[in-house]
Amino acid sequence: MAANPVQNGLFVHDNTTAPEHPSLMSMFSLKGKTAIVSGAAAGIGLHVAQGLAEAGANVALWWGSNSSCIERAAEIASQYGVQAKAYQVEITNARTVEDAVNAVVKDFNGRLDVFIANAGVPWTQGPMVDGSLDHYRKVIGIDLDGTFYCARAAAAHWRRQKEEGTDANGNKLANFNHGSFVATASMSGHIVNFPQMQAAYNASKSAVIHLCKSLSVEWVRFARANTVSPGYIATEISNFVPEETKNIWRDKIPMGREGLPQELKGAYLYLASDASTYTTGADIVVDGGYCAP
Repeated sequence: MAANPVQNGLFVHDNTTAPEHPSLMSMFSLKGKTAIVSGAAAGIGLHVAQGLAEAGANVALWWGSNSSCIERAAEIASQYGVQAKAYQVEITNARTVEDAVNAVVKDFNGRLDVFIANAGVPWTQGPMVDGSLDHYRKVIGIDLDGTFYCARAAAAHWRRQKEEGTDANGNKLANFNHGSFVATASMSGHIVNFPQMQAAYNASKSAVIHLCKSLSVEWVRFARANTVSPGYIATEISNFVPEETKNIWRDKIPMGREGLPQELKGAYLYLASDASTYTTGADIVVDGGYCAP
């Protein structure tokens, strides 16, 4: 299989082949597939991991500092009857990320199908001129660099799986058409938030969106790359925000409220599953209408 989907400045015809879609609901099934979710100890990542498991996926939950992820993984395995395991991963270390992906593939039947790059941290130091460079490096390191490292490590497996048609153990790989990479971006990659100042966070999420658009072209023969851009979601990540600030947010949201993390599960499942086999380079905004006016 040619590595480059472009020849003489034009896309090669039939770079991809449409898989069979026997029924609508079967397209959403992840039964027997392996998914990794980073930032999965709580919030959006935990709910997405639960959603993928409910659809039949075996799920590796990655965590950085919240060890409750170990318990959450055990609960998911028990509730949904799938394989689930927690891994502590330093997302800002490229070698550590690569080693962790390889460990998951080894532990989960020699295959990788889905990677949800969800690990992220907020900017909490107000106007950038007053913020510390260490805080800047942390936000960019986790939110952008970590996403890049996850994409790079996952792509190596998807390319090999597509070209060789086997799992890591040399067995014929069933039910694999393309890998699916889904990164958590943000409506902040589309607009400038107010009243809080968070230039570095906004820039990182805009970069994540464009990174995945770029990867959708580079990877078109073996994987799809998309993003989900949540609006204000009621999770632990925003606990530091005063209630008066949250009320200003609600003034700007047509639905008049923050979203719940479970309201994002459908978007991630769509992009992770064969329901979206012709969707790549896309960004799904789930923000209660914030970006609409």
